[in-house]
Amino acid sequence: MPNVYNQIGSNVRKTWFFITLFLLVILFLGWVLSYIFDDQLILIIAFLFSVISAILSYWYSDKIVLSLTRAEAIQEKDAPELYRVVYNLAITAGMPTPKVYIIPEAQPNAFATGRDEKHAVVAVSAGLLQKLERVELEGVIAHEISHIKNRDTLLQTVVVILAGIVTLLANWILRAFFWGRGGNDEDSRGGGILVLILGLVTAIIAPIAATLIQLAISRKREFLADASSVLLTRYPEGLARALEKIAQDKTPMRAAQNYNAHLFIASPFKGRKAVSFLAKLFSTHPPAEERIRILREKTGF
Repeated sequence: MPNVYNQIGSNVRKTWFFITLFLLVILFLGWVLSYIFDDQLILIIAFLFSVISAILSYWYSDKIVLSLTRAEAIQEKDAPELYRVVYNLAITAGMPTPKVYIIPEAQPNAFATGRDEKHAVVAVSAGLLQKLERVELEGVIAHEISHIKNRDTLLQTVVVILAGIVTLLANWILRAFFWGRGGNDEDSRGGGILVLILGLVTAIIAPIAATLIQLAISRKREFLADASSVLLTRYPEGLARALEKIAQDKTPMRAAQNYNAHLFIASPFKGRKAVSFLAKLFSTHPPAEERIRILREKTGF
């Protein structure tokens, strides 16, 4: 088992590195914006906007996601085997039983959402229940419960907000240059012009970098949840087989969009979209083959 714990520790450290990098980029963009406009009021407004967005996302992100995917709450009598799997694995993880939802989609997939363990949701597609065996279902549910236990559901919300703030500040900087707000005459001489050029370059690159960082964090959390799932089930082959079936299934998912793709256990995009160079570059998930290989070769079981 030491390999599993090493992977968890490594992914946690890398995730915090990316979050720190996000914050540094935001601070720099804020400084450039204040330099251009010479007005701190804009930063105050941006700060208040980000706080309000964070609060709304914290309290209502799960409801929004469930509504957009058309997921429906179920009781134990509706899917007793699924409910027992969720219940047993939640006990093993030492957390309250999450609410269980069904996504009316034929593609086998699943996601977890909720701000903490007491307000958590596990949602699985109808196709997942139809196409997976019990041990495979247990691997998937353990993966999603691990996301909740590791606070990934909250982390992803925070990262989305940070990426949004980076994009917002970058857009403001570009608009400032477009409107000719390049500072006063004194700023146009000496080091001032260098700051403005650096700010313009940063404003162009920052949104792309923010997206890549967001995706990198999502990929790292998938590896972490895979490793944590093994600790819960003690059977890595179950999740490995589930990922194989999910990856091989070509059924499209109508509810899949760019803003919610990172939530699912595997990329919900299928067909030609999923294999292009840009799709791979901006993928929210590591390759299924790599995840399966790690589960089978490096878990230590």
